[in-house]
Amino acid sequence: MQKLLLLEDDIGLIDGLIYSLEKNGFEIEVARTIKEAEKLLALRRDFALLLFDVTLPDGNGISLCEKLREAGNRTPVIFLTASDEETSVIRGLDCGGDDYITKPFKLGELCSRIRALLRRSAVAYMESDVLRSGDITVNLTEGRVMLRGENVDFTVAEYRLLCLFLKNKGRVLTRTAILDKLWDGAGNFVDDNTLSVYVRRLREKLEDDPSMPEHLKTVRGIGYKFV
Repeated sequence: MQKLLLLEDDIGLIDGLIYSLEKNGFEIEVARTIKEAEKLLALRRDFALLLFDVTLPDGNGISLCEKLREAGNRTPVIFLTASDEETSVIRGLDCGGDDYITKPFKLGELCSRIRALLRRSAVAYMESDVLRSGDITVNLTEGRVMLRGENVDFTVAEYRLLCLFLKNKGRVLTRTAILDKLWDGAGNFVDDNTLSVYVRRLREKLEDDPSMPEHLKTVRGIGYKFV
């Protein structure tokens, strides 16, 4: 399930949105204030999309969006706005918002907007020269890996394997498929035992507890999946 953050203080609207979005296959986290949203965003880096109400008890969603963009957060944002707030949303779009929908809206239309934005975001991600997953960032242009903002050293083979996993996040890769990808034009061959060593090294560098990996999962009898 793709995770969405809903920032909204209208309890009646929250209930309807949770029901509809979960029915459409999304997982929802809810914040009713800017402060709550900032806490969730600090704790979790895996939100696929953010739904921000404009007017909230302790601020507005546009300012929060602007703050996120200044910090380098590129998660797509849709504003939920009352009709008399549409003019102010122009500022929100100028400072990094991606779309807005005016209340009252049809839940089906909102779901369509979300899917369309997620598709566009996925295309932009694939075309980017940067791969990201949670706290892990790979700059393909510079060949540099960062974990929580700190550089991490990788061998060439480890780097190639990490990029392969990040480009196939959420997919199960068989050991055979991985070995095929790691064969290069120079005839350098990675055998099955060496692959196991590389996977162990990736876990040691990226996982908090390599013995119980949260990201690089073993799919018994098949291969691996990066989540």
